Amino acid sequence: MNAAPSPGDRRRRPGQLEAQVVTVLGAAPAPLTPGEVRDLVDPTGALSYSAVVTTLTRLHEKGAVTRHRDGRAFRYGALRDAAGLVAERMSRLLADEPDRASVLRRFVGTLDDRDEEILRALLREHPED
Repeated sequence: MNAAPSPGDRRRRPGQLEAQVVTVLGAAPAPLTPGEVRDLVDPTGALSYSAVVTTLTRLHEKGAVTRHRDGRAFRYGALRDAAGLVAERMSRLLADEPDRASVLRRFVGTLDDRDEEILRALLREHPED
């Protein structure tokens, strides 16, 4: 019989660690070190320090977090929230697709009724100029 995976063994969805890191940084009263971020994202210690550093570096390269040196370490602060990161990722994926109408049609076709109504309301708020 297989044991249930521990929190450290479960695979994260793409972008999930980035979203968790940005959420932690956004809630912090001051910029955090990678070790502080790791401890807040995963208090069990199962998350590796290098995974956090890699994620923070990528977020900095994307312009989603600030970074400044504090002694031998860097401290990071959030510039965007998790929803902003997801929206940016969706926009990048869509921009790379030549048949955008097909992608959007299929995306809308996968929405449940509640999400579809949210999208319709948002489109009503921003009619074409």
